[in-house]
Amino acid sequence: MSPIAGRHHERTLFDRNLKSRKPELLAVYGRRRIGKTFLIREHFAKHLCFEMTGLHDASRALQLKNFAQQLAAAARSRKMLEIPPTWFDAFGMLRTHLQTLAKRDPTRRLVVFFDEIPWLASKRSGFLEAVEHFWNSWGSKQPQLLLIVCGSAASWMIHHLIHNRGGLHNRVTHRMRVEPFTLGETREFLVNNGVKLNDKQVIELYMAMGGVPFYLERVRPGLSAAQVIDDICFAKDGLLRDEFEKLYASLYEHHERHVALVRALAASPQGLPRNELLSAAELPTGGRATATLDELMEAGFVTRFDPWGKTKKDSIYRLADEYSLFYLKWIERRRTLGSGTWLKLRSTPGWKAWSGYAFENVCFRHLPQLKHALGISGVETTTASWVYRATDETDQGAQIDLLIDRRDDVLNLCEMKFCDAPFVIDKAYAAELRTKINTFRRVTATRKASMLTMVTPYGSQPNPYRLELVVNDIKADVLFE
Repeated sequence: MSPIAGRHHERTLFDRNLKSRKPELLAVYGRRRIGKTFLIREHFAKHLCFEMTGLHDASRALQLKNFAQQLAAAARSRKMLEIPPTWFDAFGMLRTHLQTLAKRDPTRRLVVFFDEIPWLASKRSGFLEAVEHFWNSWGSKQPQLLLIVCGSAASWMIHHLIHNRGGLHNRVTHRMRVEPFTLGETREFLVNNGVKLNDKQVIELYMAMGGVPFYLERVRPGLSAAQVIDDICFAKDGLLRDEFEKLYASLYEHHERHVALVRALAASPQGLPRNELLSAAELPTGGRATATLDELMEAGFVTRFDPWGKTKKDSIYRLADEYSLFYLKWIERRRTLGSGTWLKLRSTPGWKAWSGYAFENVCFRHLPQLKHALGISGVETTTASWVYRATDETDQGAQIDLLIDRRDDVLNLCEMKFCDAPFVIDKAYAAELRTKINTFRRVTATRKASMLTMVTPYGSQPNPYRLELVVNDIKADVLFE
Protein backbone atom coordinates (compact mmCIF):
# COMPACT_ATOMS: atom_id res chain seq x y z
CA MET A 1 0.00 0.00 0.00
CA SER A 2 1.12 3.55 -0.69
CA PRO A 3 2.62 5.92 1.89
CA ILE A 4 0.06 7.49 4.20
CA ALA A 5 -2.03 10.03 2.27
CA GLY A 6 -3.79 12.75 4.21
CA ARG A 7 -5.07 11.49 7.57
CA HIS A 8 -3.80 14.68 9.22
CA HIS A 9 -6.38 14.62 12.03
CA GLU A 10 -5.70 10.97 12.81
CA ARG A 11 -1.92 11.40 12.80
CA THR A 12 -2.17 14.44 15.06
CA LEU A 13 -4.15 12.40 17.59
CA PHE A 14 -1.65 9.54 17.30
CA ASP A 15 1.25 11.92 17.96
CA ARG A 16 -0.57 13.37 20.96
CA ASN A 17 -0.93 9.87 22.39
CA LEU A 18 2.71 9.09 21.71
CA LYS A 19 3.94 12.23 23.46
CA SER A 20 1.60 11.82 26.40
CA ARG A 21 3.29 11.15 29.72
CA LYS A 22 0.42 9.08 31.04
CA PRO A 23 -1.16 5.72 30.15
CA GLU A 24 -3.52 5.93 27.19
CA LEU A 25 -6.22 3.54 25.94
CA LEU A 26 -7.11 4.38 22.35
CA ALA A 27 -10.11 2.78 20.61
CA VAL A 28 -9.98 2.92 16.79
CA TYR A 29 -12.83 1.80 14.57
CA GLY A 30 -14.09 2.21 11.03
CA ARG A 31 -15.63 0.20 8.24
CA ARG A 32 -13.92 -2.70 6.49
CA ARG A 33 -11.15 -1.82 4.00
CA ILE A 34 -10.79 1.76 5.29
CA GLY A 35 -7.08 1.43 6.17
CA LYS A 36 -7.16 1.36 9.99
CA THR A 37 -4.53 -1.34 10.39
CA PHE A 38 -2.20 0.17 7.80
CA LEU A 39 -2.49 3.61 9.37
CA ILE A 40 -1.68 2.32 12.86
CA ARG A 41 1.19 0.10 11.74
CA GLU A 42 2.79 2.80 9.62
CA HIS A 43 2.49 5.54 12.22
CA PHE A 44 3.65 3.47 15.19
CA ALA A 45 6.14 1.25 13.32
CA LYS A 46 9.09 2.30 15.49
CA HIS A 47 7.16 2.05 18.74
CA LEU A 48 5.14 -1.19 18.51
CA CYS A 49 6.32 -3.72 21.08
CA PHE A 50 3.42 -6.17 20.67
CA GLU A 51 0.79 -6.63 17.98
CA MET A 52 -1.91 -9.24 17.50
CA THR A 53 -4.78 -9.57 15.04
CA GLY A 54 -7.84 -11.60 15.96
CA LEU A 55 -8.78 -14.58 13.80
CA HIS A 56 -12.27 -14.66 12.32
CA ASP A 57 -14.54 -17.39 13.72
CA ALA A 58 -11.60 -19.06 15.49
CA SER A 59 -11.83 -20.91 18.80
CA ARG A 60 -10.39 -19.45 21.99
CA ALA A 61 -7.66 -22.12 21.92
CA LEU A 62 -6.58 -21.08 18.43
CA GLN A 63 -6.63 -17.37 19.36
CA LEU A 64 -4.45 -18.11 22.40
CA LYS A 65 -2.04 -20.10 20.26
CA ASN A 66 -1.80 -17.12 17.92
CA PHE A 67 -1.15 -14.88 20.92
CA ALA A 68 1.74 -17.08 22.07
CA GLN A 69 3.29 -17.00 18.58
CA GLN A 70 3.00 -13.22 18.32
CA LEU A 71 4.44 -12.69 21.79
CA ALA A 72 7.37 -14.97 20.96
CA ALA A 73 8.02 -12.92 17.82
CA ALA A 74 7.81 -9.65 19.77
CA ALA A 75 10.21 -10.95 22.42
CA ARG A 76 12.48 -12.38 19.70
CA SER A 77 12.35 -15.75 21.39
CA ARG A 78 13.97 -18.62 19.52
CA LYS A 79 11.56 -21.13 21.00
CA MET A 80 7.80 -21.31 21.03
CA LEU A 81 6.27 -19.96 24.21
CA GLU A 82 3.89 -22.05 26.24
CA ILE A 83 0.30 -21.48 25.09
CA PRO A 84 -1.59 -19.77 27.92
CA PRO A 85 -4.74 -21.63 29.07
CA THR A 86 -6.80 -18.44 29.54
CA TRP A 87 -6.71 -14.80 28.50
CA PHE A 88 -5.90 -13.83 32.09
CA ASP A 89 -2.74 -15.92 31.80
CA ALA A 90 -2.03 -14.42 28.38
CA PHE A 91 -2.16 -10.86 29.69
CA GLY A 92 0.07 -11.91 32.57
CA MET A 93 2.66 -12.98 30.00
CA LEU A 94 2.22 -9.70 28.13
CA ARG A 95 2.71 -7.77 31.35
CA THR A 96 6.01 -9.57 32.00
CA HIS A 97 7.17 -8.78 28.46
CA LEU A 98 6.35 -5.08 28.85
CA GLN A 99 8.04 -4.87 32.27
CA THR A 100 11.21 -6.33 30.74
CA LEU A 101 11.18 -3.69 27.98
CA ALA A 102 10.51 -0.90 30.46
CA LYS A 103 13.52 -1.92 32.55
CA ARG A 104 15.76 -1.83 29.49
CA ASP A 105 14.57 1.64 28.49
CA PRO A 106 12.48 3.58 31.05
CA THR A 107 11.84 6.36 28.48
CA ARG A 108 10.41 4.12 25.75
CA ARG A 109 6.72 4.43 24.82
CA LEU A 110 5.26 0.92 25.04
CA VAL A 111 2.71 0.62 22.23
CA VAL A 112 0.50 -2.48 22.30
CA PHE A 113 -1.90 -3.07 19.41
CA PHE A 114 -4.82 -5.51 19.32
CA ASP A 115 -6.50 -5.57 15.91
CA GLU A 116 -9.99 -6.92 15.12
CA ILE A 117 -10.76 -7.11 18.82
CA PRO A 118 -14.43 -8.15 18.26
CA TRP A 119 -13.11 -11.45 16.85
CA LEU A 120 -11.00 -11.96 19.97
CA ALA A 121 -13.78 -11.07 22.41
CA SER A 122 -16.33 -13.66 21.37
CA LYS A 123 -18.92 -14.81 23.90
CA ARG A 124 -17.44 -16.75 26.84
CA SER A 125 -13.89 -16.19 25.56
CA GLY A 126 -12.98 -14.17 28.65
CA PHE A 127 -10.93 -11.77 26.52
CA LEU A 128 -12.74 -8.56 27.44
CA GLU A 129 -12.70 -9.41 31.14
CA ALA A 130 -8.94 -10.05 30.89
CA VAL A 131 -8.41 -6.67 29.18
CA GLU A 132 -10.39 -4.99 31.98
CA HIS A 133 -8.24 -6.67 34.64
CA PHE A 134 -4.98 -5.95 32.78
CA TRP A 135 -5.81 -2.26 32.39
CA ASN A 136 -7.33 -1.61 35.81
CA SER A 137 -4.82 -3.60 37.87
CA TRP A 138 -1.64 -2.64 36.02
CA GLY A 139 -1.87 -0.83 32.67
CA SER A 140 -3.58 2.33 33.96
CA LYS A 141 -0.64 2.85 36.34
CA GLN A 142 2.07 2.64 33.65
CA PRO A 143 2.95 6.07 32.21
CA GLN A 144 4.81 4.42 29.32
CA LEU A 145 1.85 2.35 28.08
CA LEU A 146 -0.26 3.12 25.01
CA LEU A 147 -2.83 0.38 24.42
CA ILE A 148 -4.58 0.51 21.02
CA VAL A 149 -7.66 -1.63 20.39
CA CYS A 150 -9.12 -1.66 16.90
CA GLY A 151 -12.10 -3.18 15.11
CA SER A 152 -14.25 -2.85 12.00
CA ALA A 153 -17.55 -3.51 13.78
CA ALA A 154 -18.26 0.05 14.90
CA SER A 155 -21.37 -0.86 16.89
CA TRP A 156 -19.46 -3.52 18.85
CA MET A 157 -16.59 -1.14 19.60
CA ILE A 158 -18.93 1.54 20.88
CA HIS A 159 -21.17 -0.74 22.94
CA HIS A 160 -18.51 -2.98 24.48
CA LEU A 161 -15.62 -0.53 24.86
CA ILE A 162 -16.49 3.14 24.57
CA HIS A 163 -19.83 2.84 26.39
CA ASN A 164 -18.75 -0.12 28.52
CA ARG A 165 -20.68 -0.26 31.79
CA GLY A 166 -18.37 -2.76 33.46
CA GLY A 167 -14.69 -2.66 34.34
CA LEU A 168 -13.78 -0.52 31.32
CA HIS A 169 -16.36 2.17 32.09
CA ASN A 170 -14.78 5.56 31.23
CA ARG A 171 -11.39 3.90 30.73
CA VAL A 172 -11.04 4.66 27.01
CA THR A 173 -9.05 7.88 26.93
CA HIS A 174 -9.46 8.57 23.19
CA ARG A 175 -11.74 7.26 20.45
CA MET A 176 -11.24 7.57 16.70
CA ARG A 177 -13.47 6.65 13.79
CA VAL A 178 -11.36 6.33 10.67
CA GLU A 179 -13.36 7.85 7.84
CA PRO A 180 -13.10 7.31 4.08
CA PHE A 181 -10.65 9.57 2.31
CA THR A 182 -11.88 12.99 1.30
CA LEU A 183 -11.55 13.93 -2.36
CA GLY A 184 -8.30 15.73 -1.58
CA GLU A 185 -6.87 12.68 0.17
CA THR A 186 -8.10 10.46 -2.66
CA ARG A 187 -6.27 12.55 -5.23
CA GLU A 188 -3.11 12.52 -3.10
CA PHE A 189 -3.35 8.74 -2.70
CA LEU A 190 -3.77 8.23 -6.44
CA VAL A 191 -0.85 10.52 -7.26
CA ASN A 192 1.32 8.56 -4.82
CA ASN A 193 0.38 5.46 -6.84
CA GLY A 194 1.31 7.09 -10.15
CA VAL A 195 -2.33 7.67 -11.17
CA LYS A 196 -2.87 11.06 -12.78
CA LEU A 197 -6.50 12.04 -13.38
CA ASN A 198 -8.14 15.45 -13.49
CA ASP A 199 -10.52 16.52 -10.72
CA LYS A 200 -13.69 15.55 -12.54
CA GLN A 201 -12.36 12.06 -13.24
CA VAL A 202 -11.39 11.67 -9.58
CA ILE A 203 -14.94 12.68 -8.61
CA GLU A 204 -16.32 10.11 -11.04
CA LEU A 205 -14.17 7.41 -9.43
CA TYR A 206 -15.27 8.60 -5.99
CA MET A 207 -18.94 8.31 -6.97
CA ALA A 208 -18.37 4.63 -7.78
CA MET A 209 -16.14 3.47 -4.92
CA GLY A 210 -15.87 6.30 -2.40
CA GLY A 211 -12.69 7.16 -0.57
CA VAL A 212 -11.86 3.60 0.50
CA PRO A 213 -8.08 3.07 0.29
CA PHE A 214 -8.27 -0.68 -0.36
CA TYR A 215 -10.48 -0.07 -3.39
CA LEU A 216 -8.40 2.85 -4.65
CA GLU A 217 -5.26 0.72 -4.39
CA ARG A 218 -6.60 -1.28 -7.35
CA VAL A 219 -6.64 1.74 -9.68
CA ARG A 220 -4.08 1.22 -12.45
CA PRO A 221 -2.16 4.15 -13.98
CA GLY A 222 -2.87 5.08 -17.58
CA LEU A 223 -6.62 4.38 -17.52
CA SER A 224 -9.51 6.83 -17.59
CA ALA A 225 -12.02 6.85 -14.74
CA ALA A 226 -14.51 4.96 -16.93
CA GLN A 227 -11.90 2.30 -17.77
CA VAL A 228 -10.96 1.93 -14.09
CA ILE A 229 -14.60 1.47 -13.05
CA ASP A 230 -15.10 -1.08 -15.82
CA ASP A 231 -11.97 -2.95 -14.73
CA ILE A 232 -12.69 -3.01 -10.97
CA CYS A 233 -16.47 -3.31 -10.96
CA PHE A 234 -17.39 -5.36 -14.03
CA ALA A 235 -14.40 -7.43 -15.16
CA LYS A 236 -14.55 -11.14 -14.27
CA ASP A 237 -11.93 -10.78 -11.53
CA GLY A 238 -12.90 -7.23 -10.50
CA LEU A 239 -12.57 -6.56 -6.77
CA LEU A 240 -15.89 -4.72 -6.42
CA ARG A 241 -17.92 -7.09 -8.57
CA ASP A 242 -19.04 -9.05 -5.48
CA GLU A 243 -17.82 -6.96 -2.53
CA PHE A 244 -21.28 -5.81 -1.40
CA GLU A 245 -22.45 -8.86 0.56
CA LYS A 246 -18.98 -9.40 2.04
CA LEU A 247 -18.91 -5.83 3.26
CA TYR A 248 -22.00 -6.01 5.46
CA ALA A 249 -21.60 -9.67 6.44
CA SER A 250 -18.15 -8.90 7.84
CA LEU A 251 -19.47 -6.11 10.04
CA TYR A 252 -22.84 -7.24 11.37
CA GLU A 253 -23.95 -10.54 12.86
CA HIS A 254 -27.47 -10.26 11.44
CA HIS A 255 -26.55 -8.26 8.38
CA GLU A 256 -29.75 -9.08 6.50
CA ARG A 257 -31.51 -6.24 8.35
CA HIS A 258 -28.75 -3.80 7.51
CA VAL A 259 -28.76 -4.79 3.85
CA ALA A 260 -32.55 -4.42 3.68
CA LEU A 261 -32.29 -0.81 4.90
CA VAL A 262 -29.41 -0.06 2.52
CA ARG A 263 -31.38 -1.44 -0.43
CA ALA A 264 -34.44 0.64 0.48
CA LEU A 265 -32.36 3.82 0.68
CA ALA A 266 -30.56 3.06 -2.57
CA ALA A 267 -33.96 2.92 -4.29
CA SER A 268 -34.72 6.44 -2.95
CA PRO A 269 -31.46 8.41 -3.38
CA GLN A 270 -32.98 11.60 -1.97
CA GLY A 271 -33.70 9.83 1.31
CA LEU A 272 -36.66 8.56 3.31
CA PRO A 273 -38.29 9.35 6.66
CA ARG A 274 -37.92 6.60 9.26
CA ASN A 275 -41.38 5.04 8.94
CA GLU A 276 -41.27 5.03 5.14
CA LEU A 277 -37.78 3.53 5.26
CA LEU A 278 -38.79 0.70 7.58
CA SER A 279 -41.86 0.02 5.45
CA ALA A 280 -39.78 -0.09 2.26
CA ALA A 281 -37.29 -2.43 3.96
CA GLU A 282 -40.15 -4.58 5.30
CA LEU A 283 -38.81 -4.28 8.85
CA PRO A 284 -40.96 -3.87 11.97
CA THR A 285 -40.70 -0.66 13.98
CA GLY A 286 -39.12 -0.86 17.40
CA GLY A 287 -35.84 -0.97 19.23
CA ARG A 288 -34.14 -3.46 16.93
CA ALA A 289 -34.82 -1.28 13.89
CA THR A 290 -33.52 1.78 15.75
CA ALA A 291 -30.37 -0.10 16.75
CA THR A 292 -29.79 -1.27 13.16
CA LEU A 293 -30.12 2.27 11.83
CA ASP A 294 -27.77 3.57 14.53
CA GLU A 295 -25.21 0.91 13.61
CA LEU A 296 -25.32 1.94 9.94
CA MET A 297 -24.93 5.60 10.87
CA GLU A 298 -22.08 4.94 13.29
CA ALA A 299 -20.18 3.09 10.56
CA GLY A 300 -20.82 5.96 8.13
CA PHE A 301 -23.03 4.06 5.68
CA VAL A 302 -26.13 6.16 6.40
CA THR A 303 -26.53 9.82 7.31
CA ARG A 304 -29.50 11.64 8.79
CA PHE A 305 -30.70 15.13 7.89
CA ASP A 306 -33.34 17.04 9.78
CA PRO A 307 -35.72 18.86 7.42
CA TRP A 308 -35.47 22.62 7.87
CA GLY A 309 -37.97 23.98 10.32
CA LYS A 310 -39.03 20.54 11.57
CA THR A 311 -38.11 18.25 14.46
CA LYS A 312 -35.97 15.11 14.60
CA LYS A 313 -39.03 12.89 14.29
CA ASP A 314 -39.21 14.14 10.68
CA SER A 315 -35.56 13.24 9.97
CA ILE A 316 -34.60 12.05 6.50
CA TYR A 317 -32.23 9.09 6.24
CA ARG A 318 -29.95 8.93 3.25
CA LEU A 319 -27.50 6.30 1.98
CA ALA A 320 -24.03 7.85 2.19
CA ASP A 321 -21.83 4.96 1.04
CA GLU A 322 -20.84 5.60 -2.54
CA TYR A 323 -19.96 1.99 -3.37
CA SER A 324 -23.28 0.62 -2.06
CA LEU A 325 -25.18 3.18 -4.14
CA PHE A 326 -23.20 2.30 -7.25
CA TYR A 327 -23.37 -1.44 -6.74
CA LEU A 328 -27.13 -1.58 -6.25
CA LYS A 329 -27.83 0.72 -9.20
CA TRP A 330 -25.30 -0.50 -11.76
CA ILE A 331 -23.34 -3.63 -10.81
CA GLU A 332 -25.70 -6.13 -9.19
CA ARG A 333 -27.85 -7.00 -12.21
CA ARG A 334 -24.97 -6.79 -14.69
CA ARG A 335 -22.15 -8.66 -12.96
CA THR A 336 -22.12 -11.43 -15.54
CA LEU A 337 -21.77 -9.09 -18.53
CA GLY A 338 -18.01 -8.68 -18.03
CA SER A 339 -15.51 -6.15 -19.33
CA GLY A 340 -16.79 -3.30 -21.47
CA THR A 341 -20.10 -3.09 -19.62
CA TRP A 342 -19.47 0.25 -17.96
CA LEU A 343 -18.08 1.88 -21.09
CA LYS A 344 -21.51 1.28 -22.64
CA LEU A 345 -23.62 2.15 -19.59
CA ARG A 346 -21.87 5.45 -18.97
CA SER A 347 -23.28 6.91 -22.20
CA THR A 348 -26.92 6.18 -21.29
CA PRO A 349 -29.47 8.76 -20.06
CA GLY A 350 -29.78 6.69 -16.87
CA TRP A 351 -26.19 7.48 -15.95
CA LYS A 352 -26.73 11.19 -16.47
CA ALA A 353 -29.72 11.22 -14.13
CA TRP A 354 -28.09 9.00 -11.50
CA SER A 355 -24.80 10.89 -11.52
CA GLY A 356 -26.65 13.97 -10.31
CA TYR A 357 -27.72 12.18 -7.12
CA ALA A 358 -24.26 10.67 -6.70
CA PHE A 359 -22.61 14.09 -7.03
CA GLU A 360 -25.00 15.47 -4.40
CA ASN A 361 -23.82 12.69 -2.11
CA VAL A 362 -20.20 13.70 -2.66
CA CYS A 363 -21.05 17.32 -1.83
CA PHE A 364 -22.81 16.25 1.39
CA ARG A 365 -19.64 14.45 2.42
CA HIS A 366 -17.59 17.61 1.82
CA LEU A 367 -19.63 20.22 3.67
CA PRO A 368 -16.55 21.70 5.45
CA GLN A 369 -14.96 22.34 2.05
CA LEU A 370 -18.18 23.94 0.76
CA LYS A 371 -18.37 26.19 3.80
CA HIS A 372 -14.76 27.22 3.29
CA ALA A 373 -15.46 28.08 -0.35
CA LEU A 374 -18.38 30.24 0.79
CA GLY A 375 -16.13 32.01 3.29
CA ILE A 376 -18.22 30.87 6.25
CA SER A 377 -15.93 28.35 7.97
CA GLY A 378 -16.11 30.40 11.16
CA VAL A 379 -19.88 30.94 11.00
CA GLU A 380 -22.15 28.66 13.01
CA THR A 381 -24.36 26.73 10.61
CA THR A 382 -26.80 23.85 10.42
CA THR A 383 -27.41 21.80 7.29
CA ALA A 384 -30.78 20.44 6.34
CA SER A 385 -33.06 19.49 3.48
CA TRP A 386 -36.43 21.03 2.65
CA VAL A 387 -39.44 19.55 0.88
CA TYR A 388 -42.83 21.09 0.17
CA ARG A 389 -45.59 19.00 -1.34
CA ALA A 390 -48.31 20.76 -3.32
CA THR A 391 -51.65 20.96 -1.52
CA ASP A 392 -53.82 21.24 -4.65
CA GLU A 393 -53.64 21.48 -8.44
CA THR A 394 -53.00 25.22 -8.39
CA ASP A 395 -49.97 24.83 -6.15
CA GLN A 396 -46.47 23.63 -6.99
CA GLY A 397 -44.20 21.54 -4.80
CA ALA A 398 -40.52 22.19 -4.39
CA GLN A 399 -37.45 20.49 -2.93
CA ILE A 400 -34.06 21.76 -1.78
CA ASP A 401 -31.64 18.91 -1.20
CA LEU A 402 -29.04 20.93 0.70
CA LEU A 403 -29.79 24.04 2.69
CA ILE A 404 -27.12 25.75 4.79
CA ASP A 405 -28.71 27.82 7.54
CA ARG A 406 -26.23 30.42 8.76
CA ARG A 407 -26.11 32.30 12.05
CA ASP A 408 -25.46 35.51 10.08
CA ASP A 409 -29.07 35.51 8.80
CA VAL A 410 -28.33 33.95 5.42
CA LEU A 411 -29.59 30.72 3.85
CA ASN A 412 -27.62 29.06 1.06
CA LEU A 413 -29.98 27.09 -1.18
CA CYS A 414 -27.61 24.65 -2.90
CA GLU A 415 -28.14 23.17 -6.35
CA MET A 416 -25.61 20.52 -7.41
CA LYS A 417 -25.19 19.43 -11.04
CA PHE A 418 -22.69 16.95 -12.50
CA CYS A 419 -21.77 17.71 -16.10
CA ASP A 420 -18.94 17.50 -18.62
CA ALA A 421 -18.70 21.23 -19.36
CA PRO A 422 -19.64 24.55 -17.72
CA PHE A 423 -23.30 24.18 -16.72
CA VAL A 424 -25.80 26.20 -18.74
CA ILE A 425 -28.88 27.60 -17.00
CA ASP A 426 -31.41 27.76 -19.83
CA LYS A 427 -34.84 29.39 -19.87
CA ALA A 428 -36.68 26.28 -18.62
CA TYR A 429 -34.29 25.61 -15.75
CA ALA A 430 -34.28 29.29 -14.81
CA ALA A 431 -38.08 29.15 -14.48
CA GLU A 432 -37.75 26.03 -12.31
CA LEU A 433 -35.24 27.78 -10.05
CA ARG A 434 -37.46 30.87 -9.70
CA THR A 435 -40.38 28.68 -8.70
CA LYS A 436 -38.27 26.80 -6.17
CA ILE A 437 -36.90 29.96 -4.56
CA ASN A 438 -40.25 31.76 -4.50
CA THR A 439 -42.04 28.72 -3.11
CA PHE A 440 -39.45 28.38 -0.37
CA ARG A 441 -39.77 32.05 0.62
CA ARG A 442 -43.57 31.94 0.52
CA VAL A 443 -44.04 28.72 2.45
CA THR A 444 -41.36 29.31 5.09
CA ALA A 445 -41.96 33.08 5.41
CA THR A 446 -38.28 33.32 6.26
CA ARG A 447 -36.78 36.74 6.90
CA LYS A 448 -33.29 35.53 6.12
CA ALA A 449 -31.58 36.32 2.85
CA SER A 450 -31.80 33.23 0.62
CA MET A 451 -28.86 32.85 -1.78
CA LEU A 452 -28.87 30.36 -4.63
CA THR A 453 -25.58 28.45 -4.67
CA MET A 454 -24.58 26.36 -7.69
CA VAL A 455 -21.98 23.60 -7.31
CA THR A 456 -20.75 22.04 -10.58
CA PRO A 457 -17.47 20.54 -11.87
CA TYR A 458 -16.62 23.51 -14.09
CA GLY A 459 -18.86 26.31 -12.85
CA SER A 460 -21.85 27.84 -14.61
CA GLN A 461 -21.76 29.41 -18.07
CA PRO A 462 -22.18 33.20 -17.78
CA ASN A 463 -25.51 34.30 -19.22
CA PRO A 464 -28.41 36.55 -18.13
CA TYR A 465 -30.13 33.73 -16.20
CA ARG A 466 -27.03 33.00 -14.14
CA LEU A 467 -26.50 36.68 -13.43
CA GLU A 468 -30.11 37.02 -12.32
CA LEU A 469 -30.34 33.96 -10.08
CA VAL A 470 -26.98 32.64 -8.90
CA VAL A 471 -25.27 34.32 -5.97
CA ASN A 472 -22.49 31.78 -5.39
CA ASP A 473 -21.05 29.86 -8.35
CA ILE A 474 -18.76 27.16 -6.99
CA LYS A 475 -16.52 24.86 -9.00
CA ALA A 476 -15.97 21.35 -7.71
CA ASP A 477 -12.22 21.86 -7.33
CA VAL A 478 -12.95 23.49 -3.95
CA LEU A 479 -14.10 20.08 -2.69
CA PHE A 480 -10.48 18.90 -2.92
CA GLU A 481 -9.18 21.38 -0.33
